[in-house]
Amino acid sequence: MPSFDTVSVVDKVELANSLDQANKEIANRFDFKGSDSRIESKELEITLYADDDFKLSQVKDVLVGKMSKRGIDVRVLEEGKKEKVSGNKMKEIIQIKNGISQDLGKKMVRIVKDSKIKVQASIQGDAVRVTGTKRDDLQATMQLLKKEITEQPLQFENFRD
Repeated sequence: MPSFDTVSVVDKVELANSLDQANKEIANRFDFKGSDSRIESKELEITLYADDDFKLSQVKDVLVGKMSKRGIDVRVLEEGKKEKVSGNKMKEIIQIKNGISQDLGKKMVRIVKDSKIKVQASIQGDAVRVTGTKRDDLQATMQLLKKEITEQPLQFENFRD
């Protein structure tokens, strides 16, 4: 039976490359000279550091620019709250969305069921599997999900005929 999986994953290699490029640009830019502006990352968490609120927004702009040049959709960034570290220094922790959450999966299943396309959708861990009898129905479902789900980038994998 034809099927495909809908997932939302981030290419970790491209993410690491974009973080490295952003840190290089921050180190070389004139307006950041002498400041303690940098980007650090753990598994799926990015921490931005800057001297003040304005420089923090500039660091975020550099990061977003480098990510979009490397082909990473910026909708994977889930912004956190800005915190004062010491004095005027600021930091912001940004989470990376990886995988489809349970709520988003339920929303996707509801959209597919309400569309009256002759396919079935089911949640499989952090992916949503869509099965149907016709290839055209599956492709129409892909287009529908791309149009309806705007809060997170989607990829379609394991298309089986």
